[in-house]
Amino acid sequence: QVQLVESGGELVQAGGSLRLSCAASGRTFSRYAMGWFRQAPGKEREFVAAISRGGGSTAYADSVKGRFTISRDNAKNTVYLQMNSLKPEDTAVYFCAADPVYSYTYYHTASDEYEYWGQGTQVTVSS
Repeated sequence: QVQLVESGGELVQAGGSLRLSCAASGRTFSRYAMGWFRQAPGKEREFVAAISRGGGSTAYADSVKGRFTISRDNAKNTVYLQMNSLKPEDTAVYFCAADPVYSYTYYHTASDEYEYWGQGTQVTVSS
């Protein structure tokens, strides 16, 4: 089992940058594929980015491709989401998720494939 705690969300102006962090408990962080999702008010939770347990494979939603970067540091049990060129439409609660996988190169993009979730961190982008 793993517990996830997100941090780094705040109010930022359009065009600005933020880095979100998700710290995981336990000694087996490297066994988990990780993902970031977001949910805006009145909208469904949507996929943002995913990374394989080894960090070598990543995926992004089209809406954030080229602006966001997912990375992980298995020694620190942490996954990051670097967000640049932020837009008002990026405003949402951002959640990290984890799922144990065997493959070092595999990741999930569907929310129902993730077993563990954090509580979320609010990102607000003002215009």
